[in-house]
Amino acid sequence: MATYILRRVAWAVVASVIVLTLTFLLLYFTPDTQLAELQFQAAQAGDDPEAIGAAYESYHGYDQPIHVQYIEYMGNMLSLDWGWSETRSQPVTTAIAEAIPYSMMYAVPSVLISSVLGVAIGLYSATNQYTRGDYAATFFAFFGLSIPDFWFGIVLFVLFSGMLGWVPIIFDTTAATFSLENLAQFILPIVVLTLSSIASLMRYSRAEALEYVEAEFVKTAKAKGVGDWRVLTRHIFRPASVPIATILVGDLLGIILVSSYLIEVVFGIPGLGTLSFEAIMNQDTSLVMGTVLLPAFLTIIGNLAQDIAYTILDPRIEYGDS
Repeated sequence: MATYILRRVAWAVVASVIVLTLTFLLLYFTPDTQLAELQFQAAQAGDDPEAIGAAYESYHGYDQPIHVQYIEYMGNMLSLDWGWSETRSQPVTTAIAEAIPYSMMYAVPSVLISSVLGVAIGLYSATNQYTRGDYAATFFAFFGLSIPDFWFGIVLFVLFSGMLGWVPIIFDTTAATFSLENLAQFILPIVVLTLSSIASLMRYSRAEALEYVEAEFVKTAKAKGVGDWRVLTRHIFRPASVPIATILVGDLLGIILVSSYLIEVVFGIPGLGTLSFEAIMNQDTSLVMGTVLLPAFLTIIGNLAQDIAYTILDPRIEYGDS
């Protein structure tokens, strides 16, 4: 097992290097909008645009050979020196660090709630197939997967903020973290994100659990008088948890990272999604790359955690070269 885990960690490191290398190449071959703006301003002021451009490239080290720039870039990445955000006048890592807590305030509760309820509803639906509860759960899953997050968020925002006034219209960044006022601001984002996450997890959990509901070892356990709860948790949920773990890491991570752009823009949350969206709109290259790299690293770490979870959940997995 130790060799398997070390091999997966090594692959995670390789994947991180590939992501960083591709990011460097994109930055290297992408035209620098800040340089173009400086040269335009210099031309209007009657200065030499070429001299301004040469001074700019010398200051940032862009006049160095590509391999020298690459080594310096990798060193900066490891030291968390991800560049300077011109639009926010602060380091990229500082801007990201200020935005992450706002994203975590609705993402963490959504993940916890959707993980518990999604798996629980899926298991109930599988063990009570073709009942009213199963039909209701299936309808809920299709509804949650079909409805667009941004549209559902706008509807809830208009209803509870604009018409009823139960939720503040403008997001208040001065509210205390653990306060009723701050909780009211995050209720609607949590509901929107949780709905789609529960629906996805419920659908996968039901499909995986159905493979074991009528399995021979489950019938044998029932014939021996094993209780329903033990049959569900030990004989159905445990073997089904291996593929479900894939969904928990991959699908949930994708839903949260993608939906954060839509949810935060709709509700005005100054989180990572809004930060990335504004960086794209303002053509802040360093900040865009920083907000893209972070989800990429989270995905790599999530896949690594998923592979390690396999070794714990299913002892039948072989760790050799075969």
